[in-house]
Amino acid sequence: MKLVALSVVFLWGALCLYTSVDAERSAYDLMYSAAMSFNGQLTCAPWNCECAFMRQRGCCCASNKMFELEETTFMRMTKLWGKLTKLTDSIAASFDYTHIAFTATMAPTPDCFGPFTTNVTISYNNILLNDGHGYNPALGVFTAPRCGAYVMSFRAYSNVGSPTERLYHKVQMMKNGEVVASMWEANREDMEDSGTQVVVVDLKRGDQIYMELMYGRSLCGTGAQKNIFSGYLLYPTYENWVAA
Repeated sequence: MKLVALSVVFLWGALCLYTSVDAERSAYDLMYSAAMSFNGQLTCAPWNCECAFMRQRGCCCASNKMFELEETTFMRMTKLWGKLTKLTDSIAASFDYTHIAFTATMAPTPDCFGPFTTNVTISYNNILLNDGHGYNPALGVFTAPRCGAYVMSFRAYSNVGSPTERLYHKVQMMKNGEVVASMWEANREDMEDSGTQVVVVDLKRGDQIYMELMYGRSLCGTGAQKNIFSGYLLYPTYENWVAA
């Protein structure tokens, strides 16, 4: 019914374009009266005829709903964009710290390193790689820049120079003062020997890994790149993605 009434209204409006101003105003009044006196069922309940004839937006309930939907959609898109931006920044920050790896060796020396009266941290001061800058060559300590599972390894080498000398060393990997892995040799059959250890360690941000030479032991004849300390981030942990 409303469509019929509107059709009549628009038809009258079209005819008014070809009439005089007085005739147009009379036609307008006639259409307005007809619309106001219409008693049929409207497809859109809250209809404001005066608003409609003044050509203002939001006169029909359908228009109102459409505008509300537009506003709601815009607000949701704005919130989603904000969350997406934060997520992108978080991912970018996380990947900035995933390139963590280091390799360092003891500098060659003609003398033995040790023995000492107490356990001594080994300083691997010849840096071959230090991505992420987690390793401090002055201290011989690797400090984890972020939480994650790390692959840590070391090779211990010693050459006492004579088969009659005692090959006597013990090297141990330490995590915050606790032993993670160790390697030792105590015999007179070999004048030189080496061994390698590889471990996967769960580290929190700020945890420290370093190598110790046990008291009373020594590393001798350390050639270039024969005593090695290295590690890298295998994968970051969930805690790190959220908090780091």
